[in-house]
Amino acid sequence: MTQPPVFSASCLSGLSHGFYGRRGGVSEGIYSSLNCGLGSSDAREAVLENRERIAGALGAGALLSLHQIHSTEVVTVDAPWAPGEGPKADAMVTARKGLALGILTADCAPILFADKQAGVIGAAHAGWKGALGGIAEATVAAMVALGAAPSRISAVIGPCIGRSSYEVGPEFEARFIESDGAAAAAFFHRPDPAGRPYFDLPAFVADRLRRAGIGTIELTGLDTFAGEADFFSFRRTTHRGEGDYGREVAAIMLD
Repeated sequence: MTQPPVFSASCLSGLSHGFYGRRGGVSEGIYSSLNCGLGSSDAREAVLENRERIAGALGAGALLSLHQIHSTEVVTVDAPWAPGEGPKADAMVTARKGLALGILTADCAPILFADKQAGVIGAAHAGWKGALGGIAEATVAAMVALGAAPSRISAVIGPCIGRSSYEVGPEFEARFIESDGAAAAAFFHRPDPAGRPYFDLPAFVADRLRRAGIGTIELTGLDTFAGEADFFSFRRTTHRGEGDYGREVAAIMLD
C-alpha cells in the first residue's frame, strides 16, 4: 500500500505518529489528494482509501476520528468504532495499544500528546474557540485520569494557520484578552493604516500548554494557509469561493 508523506516530531520518537498533509492520496479536484474528511462532499470511497493509507503507515487496523464540534469535550477511548461513527468531541485519550487516534484539521491546530512512561496518549483539535475554552487543558486532565503526569507529557502542535496568515477583527482580539489577559501576547498589528490584528494560534496554544504544566512542547511551524501544495486550508478555500475543502490528519498510536 502506498504510504503518504508524513511530518513527525522528535519528542514523540518511538511512538507511531504523524502529521499527514494533502499529498499521497487518491482524491481529485479541490480534495486532491489525501482528503480524510468524511464530512466533506468528496467521494466516500476515496476518503476511506486515504484513511486506510494513513492507518497502514501507522501500523493500525483503522484510523479513529471524532465528530468535531469546536468544543472542550474529551473522550476516553477503549475500543474502536466504524468510520464516521465517532462521538461528538474535540479530543480523545487512551492507554490502550493499537488504537490510532486521529484529528482532522484544515487550519485549526492539531495537538498530539504522550506520556511515554505512563503509556498514555492523546490527540486534540484546537481551533480558536476550543483553544480559548480550554480543550488543551481538558485533554491533559483526561490523560492524568489515566495515570499521566503533566510534567512528563510531550505535546506537539501540528500544521495550522500561521500568524502572518490569520488576520482577524478587533472584536476577536478583545474577546480573547477579556477572557484570558495573557492572550494579548498572541496578537500583533502590521504597521499600516488599517492596523487590523493578526492572531498567532500556535503560540497561544503553546502558552496554554505551558500554563497547564506540560513538560515538553514542540511546534512544527508549518502554515496550512500558506502551504497550498502540502495542506488543506478552510480560509484559503473560503477566499477562493470553492464551496468545500479537504481535511488533513494528525494521528498517534501506542504500539
